[in-house]
Amino acid sequence: MILVYTHKITPRLTYIFKHFFIRILKVPVSFTTTVDEFVAHNGPKMTYAKSSLGNEFFVRSNDLLFQQGVDDIDINISKWDNVTCFFKAGESSTIPFDIFAASFYLMSRYEEYLPYVQDENERFPATESLAYKYKFLDKPLIDIWAYKFLESLKEKFPDYDYKKREFEFISTINVNRVYAYKQKGILRNFGGFFSDIIRLRFDKAIERILVLLNFRKDPFDTYDTILEVSKEHKIKTIFFFSIGDYTTYDTNVSSSNTKYQSLIKSIADYVDVGLQPSYFTMNSPSKLKKEKKRLEAIVNKPILKSRQHLLRLKLPETYQNLIDLDVAEDYSMGYVSHYGFRASTCTPFYFYDLDFEIQTPLKIFPFAVMDTTLNDYLNYVPAVAKSKINILKKEVKNVNGTFIVLFNNNSLSENKHWKGWRKVYKDVISQIYN
Repeated sequence: MILVYTHKITPRLTYIFKHFFIRILKVPVSFTTTVDEFVAHNGPKMTYAKSSLGNEFFVRSNDLLFQQGVDDIDINISKWDNVTCFFKAGESSTIPFDIFAASFYLMSRYEEYLPYVQDENERFPATESLAYKYKFLDKPLIDIWAYKFLESLKEKFPDYDYKKREFEFISTINVNRVYAYKQKGILRNFGGFFSDIIRLRFDKAIERILVLLNFRKDPFDTYDTILEVSKEHKIKTIFFFSIGDYTTYDTNVSSSNTKYQSLIKSIADYVDVGLQPSYFTMNSPSKLKKEKKRLEAIVNKPILKSRQHLLRLKLPETYQNLIDLDVAEDYSMGYVSHYGFRASTCTPFYFYDLDFEIQTPLKIFPFAVMDTTLNDYLNYVPAVAKSKINILKKEVKNVNGTFIVLFNNNSLSENKHWKGWRKVYKDVISQIYN
């Protein structure tokens, strides 16, 4: 155990220190405001304050962890060796910046509480983030800081028995469009067929007919492939199903469709399933509640996992709504237009609500990369996309973190737009522990 002396113990301080030491470094931590207790402690210890007590391990504190509310903060970027950092601490500090305040700023998504220019879907865009502006979005910066910090800790306390955490991988699958043609009804297919003809997409028109006549498998029906890969490589896989009412943004098969319900039930027999709340639930807690109940009725068990459709995440309201419905895990922490680490960490963490200044029970699982980001936004060919995914995987492996990828069922369809992407998924999975 490491004992931390500080002049004041606050919710922010205990939150980030416990994440930093316990979840990332696997080092138990406790706190004291009593000098005598600190001096008498024989194990590893450090001071987190404005000044040190002596020659102990010392990190000079920024004011952020002792404040309440949200203020506009001036961020001055510097370097710790070759690693980006901010909240400079001065020469007396063992670490040249307040590593804990900086970690809290990034992980609490402090900047998303400040005024910003929304994108077309009312989201916080990657380009507004500190990580994008200073080119560390593709780095799990908090975890990198933690492991550099650990090296300094080992130099000071070489006899302590440090434990090592294990690298983890989670494959997550979004199901926005369960089928390309099947189960959509006569009118939708009739309209789709003539739209294909008018636009001279004769190959799609023919494919639609063949699928509806059961001469060909629906191209979006890739579920057996995903489950086979999951079983073969023994990886954790989570499906997120969209079951909202039909809108311009939500075009899935109706949740009352028995074939769709049977599919959800059959997948839930093998892997975890979660809810993908529909587009308008971001501003409607009642819609969110209704959709959660729908999915629970289908699988006949509580739904504890969630990921926002189109990653429409508004802090803190979205997470407050999920907490009110007893959702335990959220997988929305990432960007649509850019890959990388939105919260600058590859370690699952509990949401800290800056409105109420408390750590909540909602655990956030940040993903690193999404298929549509690489294909639709960045226009990467499959070979380049796979290379980018492997680079991100390496970053996470270097800090023994949790690597989470997001694919859609239709991206494995091998149609023109997604030609070669099934191999990307299979190769990424097969190489994940190599």
